[in-house]
Amino acid sequence: MSKDIKEREEKFQRESNKSITGEDKNNESNSKSKSNKNISLFAIIGILVLIILILAIFFFNLIYPKLKSNLEKREKEKIELKYTETTNANSDSGIYITDVSEVVENVMPSIVAITSKTLISSGRFGPNFFGEDQYAEGAGSGIIISKSDQELMILTNNHVVESASELSVQFIDEKSYDARVVGTSERKDIAVISVSLNDIDSDTLNEIKIATLGDSNKLKVGNGIIAIGNALGYGQSVTTGVVSALNREVSIDNYTNKMIQLDAAINGGNSGGALLNSSGEVVGINSAKYSSSATSSSASVEGMGFAIPISDVNELITTLMNGENDEGVTLGIEGYIVNDSNSRYYNMPTGFYISKITSGSSADKSELEIGNIITKINGNEVTSLGDLQDVLNRLNKGDKVNLAISYISGREYKEKDITVTLS
Repeated sequence: MSKDIKEREEKFQRESNKSITGEDKNNESNSKSKSNKNISLFAIIGILVLIILILAIFFFNLIYPKLKSNLEKREKEKIELKYTETTNANSDSGIYITDVSEVVENVMPSIVAITSKTLISSGRFGPNFFGEDQYAEGAGSGIIISKSDQELMILTNNHVVESASELSVQFIDEKSYDARVVGTSERKDIAVISVSLNDIDSDTLNEIKIATLGDSNKLKVGNGIIAIGNALGYGQSVTTGVVSALNREVSIDNYTNKMIQLDAAINGGNSGGALLNSSGEVVGINSAKYSSSATSSSASVEGMGFAIPISDVNELITTLMNGENDEGVTLGIEGYIVNDSNSRYYNMPTGFYISKITSGSSADKSELEIGNIITKINGNEVTSLGDLQDVLNRLNKGDKVNLAISYISGREYKEKDITVTLS
């Protein structure tokens, strides 16, 4: 019995040992599995970190410079010029030349060539050996502006017909007829001449047209313009350009007027010709150009022609067509200049002292009085009679002029401003 019990105990111990040994093995296996999992996790984390580092290096070396460059370009775009789609389209397709042939074709019958002959010496008492009169010929242009029952009226410059002994006008059909001067204005440099309708044949009358006058006050700098005239006496020619400036003060023969500046070519013979807008309306009378007598090319003058604004002389043209003389505008005053010396001696302001006012004149209808001293005219100091005349020569009947005057009040001079309407 004891033997059996002993065998059972030994058997139980053996089984117990086996069980214990199996658990250890399982524990050992589990420990190894956990260790392997930890190693794999660290490997994955390491790989991810490596990938992130690679991506970061790639970003800063390749992508970031491009982003930075794009940002800089955007910042630059803020100060760059912007162009419309139309501008870009035009810039890609080249320069366009405006075709003005239809306008010119319509207006050309209204433009004439003027030839003048001026006597420069008489053969009877002059140096001519053969005893013949000597004449100088001049060339100019004109614009047909009106027609009466008996005459065709043509507008031109005063300097084209001034002192002319003979005048002839050539129309679009190249037929020439004698002309006469109807009226002139030296201060505005315009003149009206006429050709008798009885002298003009029917074919010529059917060819010519009366020009349409426009409004030069609507002109803007940059507007396209067309100039037509008898350049250098070779016959009618056309030039184009733009309005370069408005109200330019230009002095001709001691008279200063405000003119239209243009860059279209103006040459001798163009004087008196038409300056047209894009609609073919006459907006100016081509009159002058700046030139240089210097031999150096750097001193030459290009593209500086001038035209009289048609709206400034509309009323004056009507006056001349009706045979009335241009006497200009006056204040209707007489007097003398108080210069610096007289001013100190007599304790008077410098300016023009009024000693007489003509009855019915502009001054007579204003606040001006004898004894007043005009110190300024339209803001310009009056130190000579010419200072007054220069301003008045630019104005027309009905214009207003601003005068600064000094007047006696008690024993001293006081100042005030008055406005005078010119007649």
